[in-house]
Amino acid sequence: MAFRQALQLAACGLAGGSAAVLFSAVAVGKPRGGGDADVRATEPPIWTGVSRPGPSVWDSNWDRREPLSLINLKKRNVESGEEELASRLDHYKAKATRHIFLIRHSQYNVDGSLEKDRTLTPLGREQAELTGLRLASLGLKFNKIVHSSMTRAVETTDIISKHLPGVSKVSTDLLREGAPIEPDPPVSHWKPEAVQYYEDGARIEAAFRNYIHRADAKQEEDSYEIFICHANVIRYIVCRALQFPPEGWLRLSLNNGSITHLVIRPNGRVALRTLGDTGFMPPDKITRS
Repeated sequence: MAFRQALQLAACGLAGGSAAVLFSAVAVGKPRGGGDADVRATEPPIWTGVSRPGPSVWDSNWDRREPLSLINLKKRNVESGEEELASRLDHYKAKATRHIFLIRHSQYNVDGSLEKDRTLTPLGREQAELTGLRLASLGLKFNKIVHSSMTRAVETTDIISKHLPGVSKVSTDLLREGAPIEPDPPVSHWKPEAVQYYEDGARIEAAFRNYIHRADAKQEEDSYEIFICHANVIRYIVCRALQFPPEGWLRLSLNNGSITHLVIRPNGRVALRTLGDTGFMPPDKITRS
């Protein structure tokens, strides 16, 4: 009863600053490793007016391409001052917007003993055709296709690229499927060894740093780039690009042949236009294997 009354007081604004004390005193759950329950503070609801802990500010230099971070201020000419600084900043400023289309490969034979045997199924090939048609219908001038070197991604790329004649293709091992980071909350049906997170995580993070960033200052026009890879890689990239906790990647779900569209503005701001879109496919063609 006392707890309920305190809640009512806080909701009415009568509890004042004591609302923070009220909600920080609630004990929840048990530690993941078992053992005695530990007392952890829960985040107070928004209506209490109490500020929430943790980072909440957008890191404008997330890709290490913020113009000011590229200038050695120690070499600045004191006499020319602000004019020189403004000129140098302009030299490093991005001018164009990058449109990143992340495509998950189509359905494939999961029973293949070797990676090269995990080829697309007949339905998977249909899915790739539908995705290619969808991309072509957008009427965009795509600059390039970068794809994972795994068989299912290569085959998906070959089918999609037929609908985008003249667009160059580049294969990379960085975008191969893997375990990017231990998910939170954990799941019981998928538990890679710690060494797999250690090895794959570094590679997938390298893929993010290499491909996901604002446009180069020399780029004059907006670009439209396609990356054909895998669900784990795409979900991790989306979390990192939006500055969401990367451990939450497994909370997202992507269909085969789906389209995820990220936009990176010249000032480094990132927007998610679509996540895992397969609305262009008939319902009986949609899978998530």
